[in-house]
Amino acid sequence: MRVKFTDLNKLHQLIRDDLDRAISRVLECGRFIKGEEVRRFEEEFARFCQARYAIGCSSGTSALHTALWALGIGHGDEVLLPGHTFVATAEAILHTGATPVFVDIDEETYLIDPEKIESSITERTKAIIAVHLYGQPVDMDRLMYYARRHELWIIEDATQAAGAAYKGRSVGILGDVACFSFHPAKNLGALGDAGALVTNDTEIAEKSRRFVDHGRKEKYIHGFVGHNYRMDELQAAVLRVKLQHIKIWNEQRRSAVLRYKNALQDRPFLFGRLVLPKEYPGSFGVYCLFVVRTKERDRLQHYLQEYEIETGIHYPVPVHLQPAFKEITLPKGALPITEKIVKEIISLPLHPLITEEEILYVIDNIEKFFKNRSSR
Repeated sequence: MRVKFTDLNKLHQLIRDDLDRAISRVLECGRFIKGEEVRRFEEEFARFCQARYAIGCSSGTSALHTALWALGIGHGDEVLLPGHTFVATAEAILHTGATPVFVDIDEETYLIDPEKIESSITERTKAIIAVHLYGQPVDMDRLMYYARRHELWIIEDATQAAGAAYKGRSVGILGDVACFSFHPAKNLGALGDAGALVTNDTEIAEKSRRFVDHGRKEKYIHGFVGHNYRMDELQAAVLRVKLQHIKIWNEQRRSAVLRYKNALQDRPFLFGRLVLPKEYPGSFGVYCLFVVRTKERDRLQHYLQEYEIETGIHYPVPVHLQPAFKEITLPKGALPITEKIVKEIISLPLHPLITEEEILYVIDNIEKFFKNRSSR
């Protein structure tokens, strides 16, 4: 049996007619930039996030850059972020001229450790980026405590967390501004790159809307130098279709993870050999990825590949150890938890339409792997 890591073809077949109609609508209209589809998606996504404003962007990365710029972050400033994240979180900080300051993570959740925040704050710190990695909300109560105590901005990197919530409140309105990615592999995915910035702050929204459109206030009048970070009409039309399904797709992801966890916990032999992630109390995670840990990660991944089970590693090299960030003086060993878990994490197959049979096949082969290892 082949078990795909994700299966966009199967998902798209369920809504193919609606996607075709949405794409045809844009083609017939003939307007591909700054049209009705983007405007309506922004309204619908803002409602989905329980926010006042949403601004369509070309990607999650451009949304992060826009958010930082809108908060006035630039040269000489520092921004705290977890050591364990996708590189775009740090890239966006550097694009503003500011300096990323990496903070170690909690070993059980893989998210930024709030208890390590305060010791990283200096007089140059201006913001904290809360990365809701893998679709799991950060412990926002503790993060907000330190942010307000030191008068710092909070940016939610919700690029993997569309639909997640923390203590009954939607991810996206927990801080000052939030950024989402609609990369095709995300829970809410476009048919290419796209993203959004979400906020309840009118000034941030207005500045961001102009920044993504060349600093434009009106046609051919540019108040400042911006970027071409706009979302296009085709992606907005596709996202409007998918937005209607995101709640049930997220519930299906959570249901699949529960089946994984129940089946894994029913196998005593796996206890201690495979470590499952934990959620913070009050969190509603949407599991963009289902990431577990084992000290024999590389061997397990190779073994599963032989049985046609696709897996991933998100992410194998911490950002502070990437060659592109060598000028940031943070030596190996500076973030011990981050550096430990990246050697152990493995992402198991997960998507809304994964079957019980596929999940059991994955778990059966994980158990076989460890039994074979122990018998040697």
